[in-house]
Amino acid sequence: SRAGRAPFHCDTQLAYCFQAMATPQRGASTSAMLGPIAYASPIHSAAPQHKSQLAGRAGDVGPQILGRRALARDGPGAENEGGASAAGLSQTLAAVGAASVALRSLQKRDTRRGRRLKKGAVADAEVAEVVAPEVGMEAPGLGEVEEMAGLGGGGFSGYTGSNVAQRRVIPSAKQAEGRVKVKVVYVVLESQYQASMTAAVKQINKSGGPICAECVGYLLEEIRNPETVEELRKDLEDANIFVCSLIFVQELAEKLVELVAPQRDRLDACLCFPSMPEVMKLNKLGTFDLTKLTGGPLGSFAEQIKEARNKTLQAGKPAASGGAFQDSLLKLVRTLPKVLKFLPGDQAKDARTFILSLQHWLGGTPENVEAMLLRVAGQYVPAVTPGAIDLDRIMEPVVLPDSGIWHPLAPAIYDTYEEYMEWYKGHLNFVGVPQDAPMIGVILQKSHISTKDDGHYVSLIQELESRGARVLCGYTGGLDFSLPLREYFVNRVGGTEVDAMVNLTGFSLVGGPASQDAKKAKEALMKINRPYMVSVPLVFQSFTEWQQSQLGLHPVQVALQVSLPEIDGAIEPLIYAGRDGASGRTIPMQDRISTVATRALNWARLRQKPNAEKKVAICLFQFPPDKGNVGTAAYLDVFGSIFSVLGRLKEEGYTVEGIPEDIEGLQKSILEDPLEQYSMADLNVEYRMSVDEYEQLCPYAEDLRENWGPPPGTLNTDGRDLLVYGKRFGNIFLGVQPTFGYEGDPMRLLFAKSASPHHGFAAFYTYLEFVFGADALLHFGTHGSLEFMPGKQVGMSGSCYPDRLISVLPNLYYYAANNPSEATIAKRRSYASTISYLTPPAENAGLYKGLNELSELVKSYQGLRENEQRGASIVASIVATARQCNLDKDIEDLPQEDEDMKAVPIDERDLIVGKVYRRLMEIESRALPMGLHRVGVPPTAEESVATLVNIAQLDRPELGVKGLPNIIAASVGLNAEQVYRSADKGNLEDVARLQEITEACRAAVRTLVAESTNSQGRVEEPNFVVQDMMSFLYGGSPWKKAIDAAGFPNVNEDDLKPLFVYLQSCLKLIVCNNELPGLLKALNGEYIEPGPGGDPIRNPDVLPTGKNMHALDPQSIPTKAAVDTAYVVVERLLERLGKDGEFPESIAFTLWGTDNIKTYGESLAQVLALIGCRPVPDSLGRVNKVELIPLEQLGRPRIDVVCNCSGVFRDLFINQMNLLDRAIKMAAEADEPIEQNFVRKHTLDQAAEFNISVRQAATRVFSNAAGSYSANVALAVENGTNVDEEALQKQFVTRKGFALSSDNPGELTESSELFKSALSKVDLTFQNLDSSEISLTDVSHYFDNDPTKVVQNLRKDGKKPSAFIADTTTANAQVRSLSAQVRLDSRTKLLNPKFYEASLKGGYEGVREISKRLRYTFGWSTTAGAVDNFVYEDSNDTYIADEDIRKR
Repeated sequence: SRAGRAPFHCDTQLAYCFQAMATPQRGASTSAMLGPIAYASPIHSAAPQHKSQLAGRAGDVGPQILGRRALARDGPGAENEGGASAAGLSQTLAAVGAASVALRSLQKRDTRRGRRLKKGAVADAEVAEVVAPEVGMEAPGLGEVEEMAGLGGGGFSGYTGSNVAQRRVIPSAKQAEGRVKVKVVYVVLESQYQASMTAAVKQINKSGGPICAECVGYLLEEIRNPETVEELRKDLEDANIFVCSLIFVQELAEKLVELVAPQRDRLDACLCFPSMPEVMKLNKLGTFDLTKLTGGPLGSFAEQIKEARNKTLQAGKPAASGGAFQDSLLKLVRTLPKVLKFLPGDQAKDARTFILSLQHWLGGTPENVEAMLLRVAGQYVPAVTPGAIDLDRIMEPVVLPDSGIWHPLAPAIYDTYEEYMEWYKGHLNFVGVPQDAPMIGVILQKSHISTKDDGHYVSLIQELESRGARVLCGYTGGLDFSLPLREYFVNRVGGTEVDAMVNLTGFSLVGGPASQDAKKAKEALMKINRPYMVSVPLVFQSFTEWQQSQLGLHPVQVALQVSLPEIDGAIEPLIYAGRDGASGRTIPMQDRISTVATRALNWARLRQKPNAEKKVAICLFQFPPDKGNVGTAAYLDVFGSIFSVLGRLKEEGYTVEGIPEDIEGLQKSILEDPLEQYSMADLNVEYRMSVDEYEQLCPYAEDLRENWGPPPGTLNTDGRDLLVYGKRFGNIFLGVQPTFGYEGDPMRLLFAKSASPHHGFAAFYTYLEFVFGADALLHFGTHGSLEFMPGKQVGMSGSCYPDRLISVLPNLYYYAANNPSEATIAKRRSYASTISYLTPPAENAGLYKGLNELSELVKSYQGLRENEQRGASIVASIVATARQCNLDKDIEDLPQEDEDMKAVPIDERDLIVGKVYRRLMEIESRALPMGLHRVGVPPTAEESVATLVNIAQLDRPELGVKGLPNIIAASVGLNAEQVYRSADKGNLEDVARLQEITEACRAAVRTLVAESTNSQGRVEEPNFVVQDMMSFLYGGSPWKKAIDAAGFPNVNEDDLKPLFVYLQSCLKLIVCNNELPGLLKALNGEYIEPGPGGDPIRNPDVLPTGKNMHALDPQSIPTKAAVDTAYVVVERLLERLGKDGEFPESIAFTLWGTDNIKTYGESLAQVLALIGCRPVPDSLGRVNKVELIPLEQLGRPRIDVVCNCSGVFRDLFINQMNLLDRAIKMAAEADEPIEQNFVRKHTLDQAAEFNISVRQAATRVFSNAAGSYSANVALAVENGTNVDEEALQKQFVTRKGFALSSDNPGELTESSELFKSALSKVDLTFQNLDSSEISLTDVSHYFDNDPTKVVQNLRKDGKKPSAFIADTTTANAQVRSLSAQVRLDSRTKLLNPKFYEASLKGGYEGVREISKRLRYTFGWSTTAGAVDNFVYEDSNDTYIADEDIRKR
C-alpha cells in the first residue's frame, strides 16, 4: 500500500489477500497474490493452469504445464497439487497480518497529500515500504529493507550500478564436498532471470546430487564498464557453461563476442538464445552448430532460421527484423522436438538438447532453469561421470501457453475474452468494482509471469481495480505484442472491449528490444482505436540511480523503450517499476503506479463521459509577457484557430456558452483592452485563488519558497490573491499560461542552469485540476513553458516539475508539424499527445523595388547582349542597380559603377550578368510562408502550388520517383546537378536554362492542380485509367504539354507518370482537413494516428496534419541518403575554403534536434565526414558504429570539430552524441602525422596543457547540463535589454560547457575549461538550415547557440573566425557565409512587401511576426556581428519612415 491511500483501496488490498487464501488454485504465486506487499517472498506455488492444456504424458518431448520440480522429490517441502504449500499459506497469513498493521498506520497521513492522491496525483517516488518477513526469520532492519527495494545503489555514472557479487552463488564447503563443481556464467538484457537462476543453483547445491554449481550473472549494460569487463573475462576463464539472451545492443554484442569467442572452444557448453546474429554463432552444444547444419530436418531447421532472418531484412526494412526473427524461431522451437526425438545420431541428440534448453529458458521458473542446467551438465561437462545425473528423471520443459489472458487471482489462463469474463464477473463482485466500469487493456511480457517476477504487474492491476476499473491483461511469449490486441482485446464479433491500453513491457508493439515493425503495430492499434500508453520499467538502472540522475532514464532504454514506441503512437512514457539490486526482481514504484493507473482511467473516462459534461481547458501562451504577445504560437493564427475549435466543439455537443460573435470579440474577452499592451493586470481575471486555498490544494507549494519566497509572490498576483487569467465559456476555459517568471529581469537567471515555476504558475495548473476540474487540457500552439520546467530529461519522477504541474490531466497539444524535436520534449516531459498543425502555405518570395528593376534589366540584356553599344550600357545599369540593392556584398568581384563596360569582353559581361541573375533567382524562388495558419482551414489547391513545386524538385529513389528538374534536364542531355553547379558560378547560359527549368516545373504543377480540382476548387480523387486514356488520345498528359510549351518538348512521359501520380497524392494530403477531427478523436478517448514530424517537402508522410507527431528511431541515423548529401555539403565548404590548399584546422559545429530529424542526420554525417569517418550500420540496420576513412582515400587532413549540441538534440540523440565522441576519439588516437590529422594535433596539445590522457583530451561533444536548454543569450535580445556582450559570452561557455564521453554514456560532466580550450583553436563556425520555413531570423535558437564572437575572444590572436551556413532547403545545396544568409533572409522576408503585407492581414499576431524577425536579426549582431547596416536602414525606411505602414 501507500501513504494517503483512500480506505477503499486498503479494503481492496485485503480482499486480494483473503481471496488468494480462499481460492483453491493451481495458480498465482504468493507474490502475485500480495503484489508489492510481499515482493520479497521466496515461496511460490505453480503458475496458473491453462484452461485447455493437460499435463504431457511421460516420455513426451515438449512443453508441459508447470507443477513439479526439476527432479522428482518426495517428503517435506514438496508442492501440493491443489495450490501453495503449507509454508506458503503460513507466509500469506504473516504477510496479511503485517499488511493490516501497516495499512492502519498509513491511513493517518497528511490530508493535503491525501486529497491530491484522491485526484490521482502523486508525491515523490516511493517503493513499497512494507515487506513481509519470511516465516521463521527476524524481520529485516531498515537497511535490509532498502536493499531489498533496490535502494542500495550509487549515483548514476553512465553504467548501471554494477554489483556482480550480489549475483554470485558459490556452494559452501559442505555442499561442495565430494561433488563435481560446475560453473555457470550468464549475461542477460533484463534482470528477471536472475532470481530464477539463483534459486535454481541454490536448489542444485542443496539437493545432494552428483554436482554442485557456482553461478555468476551480468546485466548486458554493465559490460560497458572496463572493470566489469575484466571481471567477466576472468569468470569465463574457468566457466563450464555460458548462457546469454536478448543481446540486441550492437556495440555490447560485439564486446560480448570479443570476450566469449576466445573461450568458446574451451567451454563445455555455450547457450545463446535469441540475440544478434554474431552472438547466435557462439552457440555450442556438442556437435550442434546452427551455422553448419545442412540436409534433413536439422538442416531444414537451420535454413528456416536463416530464412526467417533474411525475410525480415528484405525490402530495406531491417528495423523489423528483431521481433520477427524471434517469433519465427519460437514457432520452429515449438514444433521441432517431437521430430528430433526419432532421429538417430549425436547431431540430433545435441539439437534436441538445445531446443529443450531454449524451452526451459522460456519457461523461466527456477525449476525450468534447474532442469536446463542439469540436462546440459549431465551431457556436456566432461568432469561429470556419464550417467551420474539421471537424464530420464529430469523434467521436460514446463511452460505457460505462448499467449493468453492472465490475472494474478484467476485459476487459469484464458484463450478468449468471453471465457475470461465468465470468471472475472465474480471477481469484480468480490472486490466491489461495477460490471460496467471502464476496462483497461494491459499488455504484459510472458517472461515476467513465467519467472514469477510479476509484482509490478500485480501492483498496477490492484491499483486499477482499487480505483474502480476493470482490467484485461494479455501476454505473449514472442516479441509481437500486437497479438493480445488482436486476440484478446476484442470479442467474438470483433468489437473492442477496452477503453484504454497500457503496455507494461516498455517495448515497441511489434519487435521488442531488437527493433520494430511500426506499420503492423499501427494497423493493430488503429483497429482497437483506444489511447495507447507505454509505461517503462527500469532495466539498466537501480531505483536510486534513476532517482539521483539528472538525465533520468538510461540512454539505451530511451532509444529502445521511448523512441521506438512513440513511432507506434504510444503516449506517456512513465517509469513505473525499478530493479532490486540484490535479487534482480522488479519492484513497483507505488507513486508511479498510481499515476499510470489514474492517467489510464482519465483517458478511459473520456470515452464514457457525455460531451455535454466534459470540461476542457485551453491554454494560451505569452512570451515575452505583455498583452501584445498573448496567443504566441509559431505560424498559427491562435485566436482564429480557437474560434474554429470552440465552434466545432459546440457542434459536437460540448457545453460552450457565451462565445463572442467574432474573432476580435474573443480576443477582447481575454485581453479586456487590446490597446493596453504592457499591463498584465488588465488581462481578464477568471479566478482569484487565496493563499490558503493555494497552499491547501498545491502539494508542492512549500518547495517553491526557496526560489520565489512565500506566496503569493510578485507574479500573477494583486498582492493578496493569486490570479488566474482567462475566460470561461460554459465547460470550456480559455486560460493564459503564466510565463517562466524571469523575462523582466533576464540577468537574474542568466548564470543559472535552469528555471523553476513560480507560485502563479503552480496556481494556474492547480486551478485547472482542482477548481475548474478539467477532464482534458489542450495546450494551443508551439510552444509553452511547462515541458521545459526543471526535471529529468526523460523518465520523470514525482518530484520533476513537468510531472507535478500536469499531474494526471490528459494533455493534448497542438504543435507545428515542422518542429518534431520540441514536440518530442513535450511528449516525454509533460505527457503530451501532440496533434500536428500545418505551417502557412508558401509562395515564391518574388522580387520588388530595385530587385524587380534589376530583373527587367537582365531580361533586356539577354535580348541585346550582342549589341555592343546597348549591351554594354545595360550591363553598366545592372552593376549600378545591383550596388544600390547591396548585391555587391554577395558578388565579390562585381565591377565598380564607374568601370567602362564597353572595354569588357562580352563573355566577361555575360559572367557579370549571370552572377547578378543567379542572385536574383535565388531571392525570387525562395519559399516564403504566407501569413498564419488557422486550425481547421487547410490551404486551397491553388495555395499548394509552391509546396508541390518544391516536393517535385527532389529525387525519391526509394519510391522510383525522379525529381522534375532532373527529368527536364535529361531531355536536353544534362543532369540537374551540372546545371546547378554551372549556374552557381554565374554562367549566363546555364542561369537562364535553370530559370527555364524552374518555370517549366511551375507550369507543370499548376496544370496538375487545375486538372485535379473541380469547379468548386475541391481536390478530386484522380482516375488514373481515364488520365492514361486522355493522354493517349490527346498526345500526352496535360503536364507534359505544359512542359513542352515551356521549351522542353523531349521530356519522357514514362518518367513523368510516377512523379505526377505521387504529386496528386501529396496534393490531396496537403488540403486534407484533419486537425479538428484529430482533436475530437483525442477528446473522445480514441487513438490518434501517429505520423512523423518534419518538413513536408522532404517527407510528405508528415501530411496530412492532425497526427500524433513523433521523431524517428535515433539509431537509424544518419541514413545513406543523408551521408551522400553530407559529402556534397562538406565538399562545397572545403572547396570554398581550400582554394589555396589550406584547410581549416578546427570547426565549431552546432547540432540541432529538428534539423537532424527532418534530414535523417545530415549534420551528423557532416561532422563524421569532416573528421574523416563513416557510419557503419549493424546487422539490424542500426547505426551504432563508425570507422576511420584511410588518409589516402580521404585525400585531405582530418579536420577537428567541436560539437555544440542543443539541449533538444541532447535529449533526442544522446546515443548519436556517443557515436560522434567515439569517432573523435578514434581519430585522436590514430597513429598519423599531425599535419594530416588536426584532431590528433589539437588533442596532443590539450593533453599536455591539462596533464590528462589523449583520450580524455579528445573531448569535443558538448551541450547543456541535463534538464537545461539554450545559452540564455536570446533572453536579453528578446526582452530588449542592454546586456554586456562579454557577460553573454561568458554565459555561453558556462551553460554549454558540459561534455559527453562515450566511455561514460549518458553522463554530462562540467568541462568548461576543456570547452574553452577547444574553441580557442577554431577557425570557422558552422550551422545548417534544412527548411525555408525556419531560417536564421525566424527563431532565436540559431543566434542563441552561435559561438562566433565567443571564439574570437578565446583565440590568442583575437581573430574573428569565418562563419558559414549550409542551406539544404532545395535540391541545390548551398554553402554561404553567415552574413550572406542573413542578407538573403532579410530580402526574402523582413524587407519584402509580400511578407509584411501578408503578416499585417493577421492583425497584432501578424505584427508580432514582423517584430520577431527584426529582433532576431539584431540577435545576429549581438552574437556574430553578421548584419549589414543596410538591413537596419531599409527596415527603418519600411516600417518607421513609411507613415502608412507605421499606422497600420
